[in-house]
Amino acid sequence: MSSRTVSRRTLLQGALVAVAFNPLSRSWASTLEAGSAPLPPLDGELLMDTASRTAASEDFGHILHRTPWAVLVPGSVKDIVAMVRFARRQGLKIAAARGLGESHSTFGQSQVAAGIVIDMSTLSTIHEIDEDSAWVDAGVRWHELLQASLPCGKSPPVLTDYIELSIGGTLSAGGIGGQAFRWGLQVDNVLEMDVVTGRGELVRCSRWRERPLFDAVRSGLGQFGIIVRAKVRLVEVPPRARTYTALYTDLHRFMEDQRRLIEDGRFDYVEGSAVTSNGGRAYQLEVVKYFTPGSEPNDARLLAGLGFQPGTLQVSDGSYFDFANRLAPLVELLKQLGVWGFPHPWLDMFVPARSAEAFVQEVLSQTTEADMGQGPILLYPFRASELTAPFLRTPNDRHVFLFSLLRTAIPPTPENVASLVRKNRAIFDRLTAIGGKIYPVDAVPMSSGDWRRHFHPAWERFEHAKGRYDPDRILTPGQGIF
Repeated sequence: MSSRTVSRRTLLQGALVAVAFNPLSRSWASTLEAGSAPLPPLDGELLMDTASRTAASEDFGHILHRTPWAVLVPGSVKDIVAMVRFARRQGLKIAAARGLGESHSTFGQSQVAAGIVIDMSTLSTIHEIDEDSAWVDAGVRWHELLQASLPCGKSPPVLTDYIELSIGGTLSAGGIGGQAFRWGLQVDNVLEMDVVTGRGELVRCSRWRERPLFDAVRSGLGQFGIIVRAKVRLVEVPPRARTYTALYTDLHRFMEDQRRLIEDGRFDYVEGSAVTSNGGRAYQLEVVKYFTPGSEPNDARLLAGLGFQPGTLQVSDGSYFDFANRLAPLVELLKQLGVWGFPHPWLDMFVPARSAEAFVQEVLSQTTEADMGQGPILLYPFRASELTAPFLRTPNDRHVFLFSLLRTAIPPTPENVASLVRKNRAIFDRLTAIGGKIYPVDAVPMSSGDWRRHFHPAWERFEHAKGRYDPDRILTPGQGIF
């Protein structure tokens, strides 16, 4: 047994157990064994009870389970700085997590075994909203920011379909939605960030200040720093949204119409999906035009030239917020039914447009309804020219299709989950062969070689940034990159 192992065991059995919380000062007074390092004073709490640690071993995927030694519930950014420095000195791993339910961790990405998980949900203050931006804590959820900005007629340019996600969480991954063709991803619309690096340094970064860190942290998968605050771009948005859905039976025409729509820009939002129809598959176009009452959209002009099936068009009006938050009732129903807590072996892919039709057709031909567990299959394009984060890896093509198999494991048995994960891996191998990339929040086993190929040709830059900002490699081990 190494001396380092003995030291860590002493720390975990001594420092993390023999501590007493002072509720008056909200700090930790340690009664440590000889030779163990004292815990830093905290404004928040360090939880070591079984329930808290067990909860931190879960994520939205409910597939992998890694139990930490402690969960930090920070009362301030200073707590995160202090605990990162503490973890670095003691050789502990550390991970930041919004709160054990985000869909951006389906395969243990936000978990850490025998380390410290940071629950960012307590850092949830909206500090400032002005003409074109908002300063917010990383634990603020997108729906909270939207509720605060809409009275000013403002919205983040890009929203994920499910807006209960945290701002810090999606900025670490990417954050994609139906507005991405026009604005890029959410990481392309963050202006500044406060980041705690793996060195335990609090740094403000932007395109004009500490640019290497700014570029590394956006879509950096938590490898270089913990985002604790962000300045997010806001844009004017009309108060109403008109949604159009229609079905296609021809995949080629469906994808061609989608590409046409993101180029001519007639709609503000463009998405699509593969759906079950008449015992087979059809393809549903979903497009939205935002408007002000009294200036309603011209339906005929907007729909001109599109090749959907006659009689399948549906049009509905609602508020902008209700459209953005449209998944909330469905999620609430799934929670009531217990299905939301089932394993979710998701697979999100970025497919080059040049190969997309054949690849999608092949994957769908081998994907049954049982494989999906009634989960949706998303399919829609965006433009690569709008992407600015170097470590968001996408195919080398003008147009890129998001192709997502958002599986729910029904039945939620280990055997079924393992089978679906194996299918994900097989699809991933085919995706890599055609120059595609995954959106790395998914249930896909990845080797170190896979990660090198994923980040190629930016791997050396990625590795250099790791050495610069997290030299002891303590941050976000759940990704399995290093």
